[in-house]
Amino acid sequence: MVSILARAILASRWLLAVFLFGLIAGLVLFALRYLHKVWTMAAGILETDETALLIDVLHLVDYVLVASLVVMVALASYDSLVDRLQGKADEQEMRWVSRTDHANLKIKVATAVVAISSIDLLQVFLRIEDHTDRQVTWRLTIHAVFLVGAVLLGVLDRIERHGGSAERNESV
Repeated sequence: MVSILARAILASRWLLAVFLFGLIAGLVLFALRYLHKVWTMAAGILETDETALLIDVLHLVDYVLVASLVVMVALASYDSLVDRLQGKADEQEMRWVSRTDHANLKIKVATAVVAISSIDLLQVFLRIEDHTDRQVTWRLTIHAVFLVGAVLLGVLDRIERHGGSAERNESV
């Protein structure tokens, strides 16, 4: 009975493939939206003032960061939870995928969220007259929370890694 349960639990990891395909589908739709944004920017390039153009380019950077985040999460999740990409990764110069563990992934995600939040703040500051003091304060507060969270994740990861190595040295 336990063996059947263990095999069922292990086989259930393949259900994650449904979610990963969903991420891929979302990424395709996001790419279409990105291309539409680029096309719209190109069509109006001569009529757009520099500040608006800079904000549009910052939106493109946001798109790239979000898309990279989705790919990173999908690859790392597949590699660590569904099926190893090790052999395929070595052939394709993608060894970094197999080195991205959950702790590393959490820090990368937190860093990406802080970067996305920073770009959003920069966009607000470029058009500060379009925002109320309350809106700016809330965005700064939210950004500060993201930043503190990312720093705490980094500190906890560092403590965990140093604590783990000390425990391994004591057991040897």
